[in-house]
Amino acid sequence: MPSRERAPRPPVLLRAARLLDITKGELVEPGELLIVGEHITEVGRPDRLPEGTVVRDLGHVTLMPGLMDMEVNLFLGGPDHRSPLIPVQEDPAVRTLRAAANARRTLRRGYTTVRNLGLFVQTGGVLLDVALKKAIDLGWVEGPRVVPAGHAIAPTGGHLDPTMFQAFAPGVLPLTVEEGIANGVAEVRKAVRYQIKYGARVVKVCASNGVMSHTGPTGAQQYSDEELRAIADEAHRAGVKVAAHCMGDSAIRAAVEAGIDCIEHGFLASDATLDLMVERGTFLVATTYLTEGMNTEHADPALKAKAADVFPRARESTSRAIGRGVKVALGTDAPAIPHGKGALEMRALVDRGMRPLQALRAATTVAADLIDADDRGRLEPGLLADVIAVPGDPLTDVSVTGRVSFVMKGGQVYRDDTPEP
Repeated sequence: MPSRERAPRPPVLLRAARLLDITKGELVEPGELLIVGEHITEVGRPDRLPEGTVVRDLGHVTLMPGLMDMEVNLFLGGPDHRSPLIPVQEDPAVRTLRAAANARRTLRRGYTTVRNLGLFVQTGGVLLDVALKKAIDLGWVEGPRVVPAGHAIAPTGGHLDPTMFQAFAPGVLPLTVEEGIANGVAEVRKAVRYQIKYGARVVKVCASNGVMSHTGPTGAQQYSDEELRAIADEAHRAGVKVAAHCMGDSAIRAAVEAGIDCIEHGFLASDATLDLMVERGTFLVATTYLTEGMNTEHADPALKAKAADVFPRARESTSRAIGRGVKVALGTDAPAIPHGKGALEMRALVDRGMRPLQALRAATTVAADLIDADDRGRLEPGLLADVIAVPGDPLTDVSVTGRVSFVMKGGQVYRDDTPEP
């Protein structure tokens, strides 16, 4: 039988008590959006409605742009919030099914776009996050728009070499250059080219050690300056940005000077390095809530000691980055904190010195700028109809973003907890 095409969705008029104009930084009352297909066509009360328009009155809530989380790993963690790193027991199929569940949870919490920053698991070279993106885009599973990184590029024994986390013996879980373990300029170029060939839309590189690293002090630079420049060069010639896991000050400076576009964490950055980031326009995804919310109870004692030393300094560094005008985009590093709990990160950014509007922009307009997406992040005519609803006033209390009652992505509703009239 010939396949049937889905009937087009009718136009929708969303009504609410308020609407957040993220550009002006003010609430508009009442809040009304006309949506045709996947896009917003009018903001405010239209003079006339298209034939067949469905009116959805969401009540006493605030309409906002869909939120964005710029650092997640949907392939780890789950509904019970645990993050078991057992790569010798979980095959790629299990990982992908786990990611599908995490993607749905993340979308229902109001995050309509995420960057999935780097697989570090044996897959035979298959880019699982690219596969997940395709499945979501085709409507097979529910989830946010995914900007996939494929495999994280890391040196042997580096922070994102999965054999490092549990100190595997030699020969256990061997990984290939295609799976991101790359040493020397020739190999890092090959690794980057492979990820981009098979669908990566951002490149993730492990530029320094980490708090949960067994090999070396926190923040020690793990790729040479030459290797970092080669990674940035390969990605940029393909029109792809680079995000670097990076904590130590000298490593952050090396990454910025190599042309890397975004620093993840940046926990030990000096004022001079933060100023260089401002000068170069380098983004920071601070993942600052994990410094107070990450559960290290079962970590190795040496790693616990590192966390106790680094995390307080990291919180102070984030405050200095905000004060000096670094472009900070919201990222949770989920499942370092549970998937879908971005409101905790937003509140932490306010605690570190952001105004509520700045924190909201970190998850909308700044994030959109980071991923070069001019079709989202604001509620304006012509943009994608990625819309959420929250109670109260997010300009005075960003924690309301943790109580999302309505989620629309591309004109399709994925959550609607509006009480029956």
